[in-house]
Amino acid sequence: MPEYTHVWYNSQDGLKLYARDYQSAGADENAKPTLLCMHGLTRNSADFEGICQHLADKYRLIVVDQRGRGLSAYDSEPANYQPKVYVEDMFALLKHLNISSVTLMGTSMGGIMAMIMAAMRPELIKGLIINDIGPELNPVGLARIQSYVGKGLPVSTWQDATQQCKQTNGSAFPDFSQQDWLEFSQRTYRADQSGKPVLDYDPAISSPIKASKGQSLSLDLWPVFEQSIDKPMLLLRGELSDLLAMSCVTKMHSLKADLSFVQVPNVGHAPLLDEAIAVTAIKQFLQTIG
Repeated sequence: MPEYTHVWYNSQDGLKLYARDYQSAGADENAKPTLLCMHGLTRNSADFEGICQHLADKYRLIVVDQRGRGLSAYDSEPANYQPKVYVEDMFALLKHLNISSVTLMGTSMGGIMAMIMAAMRPELIKGLIINDIGPELNPVGLARIQSYVGKGLPVSTWQDATQQCKQTNGSAFPDFSQQDWLEFSQRTYRADQSGKPVLDYDPAISSPIKASKGQSLSLDLWPVFEQSIDKPMLLLRGELSDLLAMSCVTKMHSLKADLSFVQVPNVGHAPLLDEAIAVTAIKQFLQTIG
């Protein structure tokens, strides 16, 4: 496992936030191209451990915990749990690290953030790797997300946590072994002071979704996407995805003829990015943009 250093920084509204910096000790921070890796709605920085093993030798990887997740502070104002605030957090992180050129890699919500960031600050962004998300979201996947976010039942053991992860995500990863599910649960839960597993995110991240009756997830991001189509872009989709429909992929390609697209077989929402086909596609894409 590649080593990383801990980065602590303050958001624009004073929240203490966290990121991993996969950078060789003593290395020139400008010597390697930089990737900013952004996770999905209920996830955290651990989700990128697999792909980091494949990229850390040639790239500097900044892997974040969004506010309310992982080691980042929880927000006392749940209304702040939304992409426009997360995006400002990312710009604060880039400023903190003096990064002026970055490739964005975002899974699900992180992909939405990547598109918004490229539209807002194109001078900072070299390219985008978007994982299983598009400018419009499939209602089937939205309904599934609404069914579980912030509603996880308490568990007492890691076996229970593993089983709950399997129940929630089983359709997305039909080939997972029991060991795979255990590792998935260890990236989803953390041990509390008594050693009991608890979800590694603030349940209040679901508050904006509930307040809008799900409309906060039904975003029309086509105008944002169109503002970012000049950037090199790789789109990955899980073959079984219920959130990114092929009709959306087709429309994206019609607007951006040079869109790179790879489908990860027998995986739903969202590919873990350590799948062989995903690793190869990401490496090849990064080589083309330098």
